[in-house]
Amino acid sequence: MKRVLCLLTAGFEEIETVAPVDLLRRAGFEVVMASLAERTLVGRCGIRMEADRLLSDESAADFDLLFLPGGPGVASLRADGRPAALAKAFASAGKPVAAICAAPLVLMDAGLLEGRKFTAYHSVRSELGGGLDERVVVDGNLITSRGAGTAMDFALALVSFLGGGDLAARIAGEIMA
Repeated sequence: MKRVLCLLTAGFEEIETVAPVDLLRRAGFEVVMASLAERTLVGRCGIRMEADRLLSDESAADFDLLFLPGGPGVASLRADGRPAALAKAFASAGKPVAAICAAPLVLMDAGLLEGRKFTAYHSVRSELGGGLDERVVVDGNLITSRGAGTAMDFALALVSFLGGGDLAARIAGEIMA
């Protein structure tokens, strides 16, 4: 079974977190939501969520994909430093790294965007030095998406990347996407 490591911090964007986690789990993948610090987190819109584990209790080597949700909490992901180090380690190992909304800033910090195609939330594109205006961009093992409005497309792209187009089509059909 493929395993996904989803990093959480206070201020995470709820839709960008829950939609991908839900669809990945429906597809049969194990998703571990790991918090940088506390187990109970409050998202951007005030929704409380319980992380499965703390990041300090996990080994990146045990996972097949790193997933970084966006939202105002991305500032904490960047300040912590571990998410950028993890993204770099995943990419170096040939493992996929996925980021939505402002989370591609973490990928920039990890040095993963230079010479790559990506997208991100419009307000961070200038800091990123560009980006495409696509809903989801897959460039090799790098998967990015624009924001909350593209969360379902992003989630299905992750399912397709890990399990193939037929599985993604089945999950899309089940949820009437």
